[in-house]
Amino acid sequence: MAKRRANGEGNLRKQKDGRWEGRYTAGRDPETGRVIYKNVLGKTQAEAKAKLKVAIEASKSLDMTKAGQYTVGQWMEVWFEHYAKVKVRPSSHQTYRGYIDNHIKPNIGKVPLEKLTSLELQKFYKKLLEQGRVGRLESRHQAKGLSPKTVRNIHQIISSAMNLAREQKLITANPAEGCALPRLEHKEMKTLLVEQLQSFLRESKDSGVFELYYLELATGLRRGELLGLKWEDIDLERGDLRVRRQIARINGEVVEAPLKTKNAYRTLPLAEDTIDVLKAQRKKAGGSPWVFPSPTGGPISPGSVLHMLHRVLKRAGLPRVRFHDLRHTYATLALQNGVDVKTVSGMLGHFSAGFTLDTYVHVTTASQRQAARTMGSILSGRLQT
Repeated sequence: MAKRRANGEGNLRKQKDGRWEGRYTAGRDPETGRVIYKNVLGKTQAEAKAKLKVAIEASKSLDMTKAGQYTVGQWMEVWFEHYAKVKVRPSSHQTYRGYIDNHIKPNIGKVPLEKLTSLELQKFYKKLLEQGRVGRLESRHQAKGLSPKTVRNIHQIISSAMNLAREQKLITANPAEGCALPRLEHKEMKTLLVEQLQSFLRESKDSGVFELYYLELATGLRRGELLGLKWEDIDLERGDLRVRRQIARINGEVVEAPLKTKNAYRTLPLAEDTIDVLKAQRKKAGGSPWVFPSPTGGPISPGSVLHMLHRVLKRAGLPRVRFHDLRHTYATLALQNGVDVKTVSGMLGHFSAGFTLDTYVHVTTASQRQAARTMGSILSGRLQT
């Protein structure tokens, strides 16, 4: 015989197997109008009573007509299509898509959304760190686990999706909150030394890509920004360069894309030597609107300039560095030669000088025009020796 609870708190009854069941109403089905019943179980009456109280409180903050209809994988798809695609840059869509398809759905995609726990997420992150890398040909010689930064990125999008689920009253709490995240690895920054620039620039000239890498070292542009330059962005008479777009590979296609932040939109001064290099490049580019056109006339693929960089470094007998390390080389040399951190931050398009300080340890004083002249002097000296 069921023991009734007052004020709609549900009821308790003892089952034949000795356990206690707490049963309560959780709204009505919007299609049939029928009452939706939920239950909890406990070994004792006190345990069932306590669970019943928690369940009823939780149900008040849930839309019981929707709760339970999604798995984690299904909800990530809803979040991606209706939230992420609207909120994040198009260039990030492919990255998010890869995180969902390659990591989230295969591991926790079938878990009912309302049953996902912090412990389950913690186990998932641990697995990614130990053996999360997708087995592609190019990753055979890499570590099996994902980097801490990648795991933190995956956590961030899961947390965002869970916050949306909570707002929609599909879950009562965000299970991603309170998870212990791996510490970021602080890798030693790689740069080309001043004494290595001569060999690098000489080999760049022999390989036919001198102008591209010279301009990178003279301005510190991001790779996509450098490839996104058009002649309409450069005023050779005034001696300045406007950064207005970037080139990115999205869904396998090389396309124009907006810059990362509003601070990335900037105008940079050019040293006289850099202007001479650009004049030479204009003759090489012919009638193309792109400063560095591909053989087909469009912009160069970001991957192509990285492969070219590695070939030049190998032929010059220099250590392998990333394209982004040329940007680090620019910033480090500028700071070492007296350019203040705020000026360098503006030249790099950072969102704050504080970020630049966190990235580079040298702080001095000067101006943007001095930064351009300093780099022009350094690079010019390497060519003349």
